[in-house]
Amino acid sequence: MSEEDDDDVDQDSMADEWAAAMEQQAEEESAADKPEVVELDEFENTSTELASDTGKPDLEVILDIPVTISMEVGSTSISIRNLLQLNQGSVIELDRLAGEPLNVLVNGTLIAHGEVVVVNEKFGIRMTDVISPSERIKKLR
Repeated sequence: MSEEDDDDVDQDSMADEWAAAMEQQAEEESAADKPEVVELDEFENTSTELASDTGKPDLEVILDIPVTISMEVGSTSISIRNLLQLNQGSVIELDRLAGEPLNVLVNGTLIAHGEVVVVNEKFGIRMTDVISPSERIKKLR
């Protein structure tokens, strides 16, 4: 056999391999178009993480969830015209009196009232009145 014959045989075998691969791919694609029927097991709640043996919720699951606490000194409504006229030294009148307690909000929900304190040259707040959980739930509705 000459070198040309070897090249022809190599090209023929390569063409056969390509044809077989293309045919296999076509079969796989047509099989993929058909939905596969799968039998599902009945769902059972076997989770023990959310409840302890006594049936009460396990609070350990939520203790590391971060929340945002903010203190509200007061609020007011002004027009955009007046807002645009504000500059350094401007005073905005709020709806609270001096000495009135601040609102303590957790994720935007009022949970307490308090007063400003300074501890180690940093501002803090001393809780003076904590809203009961039942009152907080009533305000959510």
